This record gives sequence, structure tokens and C-alpha cells, in this order.
Amino acid sequence: MVMAYPSHLRELVERCETLKRRLAADNSAETARQLEDSAYTLCVLTGTRQLDAALLAARRQMAQAMR
Repeated sequence: MVMAYPSHLRELVERCETLKRRLAADNSAETARQLEDSAYTLCVLTGTRQLDAALLAARRQMAQAMR
């Protein structure tokens, strides 16, 4: 499995969470596209297929890196 730098994972997790909140507030096509792009990248880096699983996997990888 690909192991991304923890700082890169952190940025993607924060970006996805921010975009999810923004999408809930504005429901714009541009925000949805940005979230889709970020989620895809995070899924590739974590070897998952869904955003929720990718977020969980990224958090686990970041925690392991801090040990």
C-alpha cells in the first residue's frame, strides 16, 4: 500500500472535511467537484473507495506515523 506523508494526509483530511461542510451549506456544483477531486485523491492514497473509509484510514495512518 502507498504510504503518504502524514502532512499530506492531514491537508487532504482537512480539505475534505471543510468541503463537506461547505457543500452542506451552499450545495454548489463547484464545491461538489472540489470535494470529489479531493476525496478521490484521499481514496487513492489510502487504498479505499469511499470518503468515510478514506478519512478513517488516513487518521489511522497519521496516528501510526506519530508513534
